[in-house]
Amino acid sequence: MPDRVPMVLILGTRGIPAAHGGFETFAERFARYLVDRGWRVGVYCQREVERVGTRVSSDVWNGIERITVEVGLTGPAATLAFDALCAHDAARRGGVCLVLGYNGAAFLPYLRARGGRILTNMDGIEWRRPKWSLPIRAYFYISEWIAAWASHRLVADHPAIADHLATRRPHRAIATIPYGGDPLPTEIGPPPLGLEAGRYLISIARIEPDNNILTIVEAFSRRPRGVRLVVLGTMSVRNAYHRAVEAAASPEVLFPGAIYEPDQVRALRAHALAYLHGHTVGGTNPSLVEALWAGNAVIAHDNAFNRGTAGEGQFYFTDVEACAAAIERVLSDAWAVDGARAAARRRAEHFQWGDVLAAYEDEVLQVGDYPPAERIRPVTPGPIGATAGADW
Repeated sequence: MPDRVPMVLILGTRGIPAAHGGFETFAERFARYLVDRGWRVGVYCQREVERVGTRVSSDVWNGIERITVEVGLTGPAATLAFDALCAHDAARRGGVCLVLGYNGAAFLPYLRARGGRILTNMDGIEWRRPKWSLPIRAYFYISEWIAAWASHRLVADHPAIADHLATRRPHRAIATIPYGGDPLPTEIGPPPLGLEAGRYLISIARIEPDNNILTIVEAFSRRPRGVRLVVLGTMSVRNAYHRAVEAAASPEVLFPGAIYEPDQVRALRAHALAYLHGHTVGGTNPSLVEALWAGNAVIAHDNAFNRGTAGEGQFYFTDVEACAAAIERVLSDAWAVDGARAAARRRAEHFQWGDVLAAYEDEVLQVGDYPPAERIRPVTPGPIGATAGADW
């Protein structure tokens, strides 16, 4: 009997090409990687419309089947509807379902009951985020448990996340695979926004309490610094926390909004004096990994997630006082900054995309009971699900 052609469906993102965040970037990279290695790959893509025309359609992009689901809703309701429709559609296609995040965990028992093989990246500990109301936190708490038990295997992107998940499932059901990153290109343009290279600090994050943006801005703004603080992220006057952040800022703080253009972001990282990272909930954060690959000195909130990612040789804080002291040291101690940059480059080697993608492939092979990776034969990808299970 010939080997089955391995197939994977990727759920839980808004789709590809990547334009929204870390999960979308990973989905695109992993899909391309698998297609190059002979897999059939489908990625679910969300399209919000005023009126649903064709509920589910597909096209092929770089050898990947993009399965587009139209949703006639907006906001959280659209996300839930999209997750439900994806689970229903995936249940008829076969293959392994790689689910990124557990927001749609309520639909995983249905998918498993229909024979779906499920590998779930459990992301961060969403229910701990203080921005959520109690009912929403309860929803995420329950969803985490559902995803943990409805999935055949779990992926944690950080050892601390794996330890947390081990309170839900045995360690043997959990694989620890970090996020990946890339070295900066050899040629980088000048920093945008009229900034001067080496004369600014940068923060790249959602402007939320659990990311400590207010702490960072207050610490920097305590006195004139002679450099700029660039805070990338969407701001809204309707958001009380955003208003507090803006009110705390000195004239040296710049709020350019969210910037998604890759060349601009790379240039901002490359020329920054240091990168500030206030995240408290999550695992291996993509932005922190990218800072390491950029060789940034890092000023990070002191917790297991950030220390486990950035390692020793960086600057850590727990409150405004400690953050202000770390900023002061970065601005006054060039030797310490050089040491932190060298440590960042060494640490970045732990987060190579090639290793990350190969580890995910091994997990998908295990969940799908496919042959080992070295036995996979290149094939010409065809429509996923058209003959699912017919000749495998």
